[in-house]
Amino acid sequence: MISADYKSLLGSETSLLFSTGEEKNKWWRNTAQNPAYQTFIEEIRDEANNLLPERDPIQSYSLFRIFAETGSRLEYEKIYFQKRRRLNTFAMMVLLEPEKIEYLNALENTIWSVCNEYTWCLPAHLINSPETSAQLGYSLRQPFTQGYTIDLFAAETAFTLAEILKLTEDYLSPLICKRIYEEVYRRIFHPFQEKQFGWETQTHNWAAVCAGSIGAAALHLIKDASELAIIIERVLPAMDSYLKGFNKDGICLEGYGYWQYGFGYFVYFADLLKKRTTGKLNLFDFEKVHQIALFQQRCFLNQSLVVNFSDALPTATVFLGLSHYLSGIYSDFEVPEQGLRAKYSDDHCNRWAPAIRNLLWFDENASPKPWKSGTYYSEESAWFISRHQSGAGNFSFAAKGGHNDEPHNHNDIGHFILQGNNEVFLKDLGSGLYTKDYFNDKRYSYLCNGSQGHSVPIINEQFQKEGPLRFAKILDIAIREEVETFELDIENSYEVESLQKLSRKFTWMKQKHPKLILEDCYSFKEQPFSVIERFIIPTLSLTKDDQGVILEGHGRMRIVYDKTKLLLKVRTIEFENHFGEKENNIALDFNVINPEKVCRVKLVFKFE
Repeated sequence: MISADYKSLLGSETSLLFSTGEEKNKWWRNTAQNPAYQTFIEEIRDEANNLLPERDPIQSYSLFRIFAETGSRLEYEKIYFQKRRRLNTFAMMVLLEPEKIEYLNALENTIWSVCNEYTWCLPAHLINSPETSAQLGYSLRQPFTQGYTIDLFAAETAFTLAEILKLTEDYLSPLICKRIYEEVYRRIFHPFQEKQFGWETQTHNWAAVCAGSIGAAALHLIKDASELAIIIERVLPAMDSYLKGFNKDGICLEGYGYWQYGFGYFVYFADLLKKRTTGKLNLFDFEKVHQIALFQQRCFLNQSLVVNFSDALPTATVFLGLSHYLSGIYSDFEVPEQGLRAKYSDDHCNRWAPAIRNLLWFDENASPKPWKSGTYYSEESAWFISRHQSGAGNFSFAAKGGHNDEPHNHNDIGHFILQGNNEVFLKDLGSGLYTKDYFNDKRYSYLCNGSQGHSVPIINEQFQKEGPLRFAKILDIAIREEVETFELDIENSYEVESLQKLSRKFTWMKQKHPKLILEDCYSFKEQPFSVIERFIIPTLSLTKDDQGVILEGHGRMRIVYDKTKLLLKVRTIEFENHFGEKENNIALDFNVINPEKVCRVKLVFKFE
């Protein structure tokens, strides 16, 4: 990315968040009284008052071993993230209300507890690690050294502690400050200097979060420019690897949540680096970074609904701090409405960096606007997203091609989403509950990951196959004022020996009440015994009539089809979502009656 003499560019130690201690104290005093911030601050204060009577949660060995024994992550991670919430909350309350000693005492106790943790990593990330090895080999003749793994959360913890130290060191006990330095050097800086980690060359969020957090912690804590250069020289290639995971279009194939996560940490580090080098190292100057920043405004369907292909949630909130910061860098970055902002308690992982920047980077003079109508199409990533506004309301359609080896991949070539007036009719299930099996060879047995949980065909009882060789080809694209078409060759997604051709064509009619025409064309060497057009919908009310089937929730959609050619079977499907909650959804299976070697299927989805 950048070839440079890092030592000379890094210069001397400087305060990165505020120029002076007086500036910092004045900012926090003014913010505590500023009406524009009161909603944010009350959320933090309410959380603090709820947490104060509670004791620091204990991460017991019984909790630690659950993942290895059962593959379940929830039990240990619940306690782990509760402790991070305490850390964040009490640190911010010390800054907002430094006169209240109870907040300082709680903060110091939580820092002490975090510094005492056996590992800062999650058990799910410690497979074949030094921390989980039971091998013995100790000797008095050799100094004892503990090996440490650096995962997302270990790196984030270092960033968190380093930044809290820099903001609250006027209040913290010197011993607490010393412990932060000791643990960050011991668990993060030394291991990072001494060995290579696999995530350094990954092209997804791990590279940005781990490297960005380590780099940010180093920028805060390492005073000597020569030593700091050692860390930065390793961090920047990892950031380059992260950017390689994007096409030039800036689409985050991992989904919006991972854009917010991975790109967020890229931005947090890049901001600190830019300040430390007085703008000489500016990662925001790259056009690809600019395009990645614009992904947020492109991937929302309406209000909080997002295009949730891959492991993404169907709705999302925005980090206003991050959004306001990026709008100050890129003139075409659209500031979202404040009603979409993430509340303080929304992040179940309780990450410090975005939480504090939702305050530090908030711009009360920003000009928010609703998401605009428009169509975004990328040939590189094969995403098609169209937002349409009419006298009947707001409607949107999104579909994808791509391949079945994308980051956080789902086998979903040819899949699509339809929403009208903030109600999803054709849906993507999004991310399921993360377990050990979710990320191993059983991944595609999960409903949300395999094509069985997507609006794509099932051919001779076969689902789509995974892998980079399973990809779509774009056959046609047309974007006009009233009609848009997106046509794909998706035959390669299946391993059905007799299948010779399968094209899927979407025609999006942008009327007052829009409609989507879907046409699938099949060609086989031999007559297939089964062709099913599957569509995934939420638990809407279903009514059949002469034309087809009517879906009703708050709004209404009609699916028109030829009943002489298609037989509809309705199935209830159970899905365990990302938070471990059971959801019921519906699979509409349109069975082709007596499918021939060449057959054409047409369905029309009409908003009413």
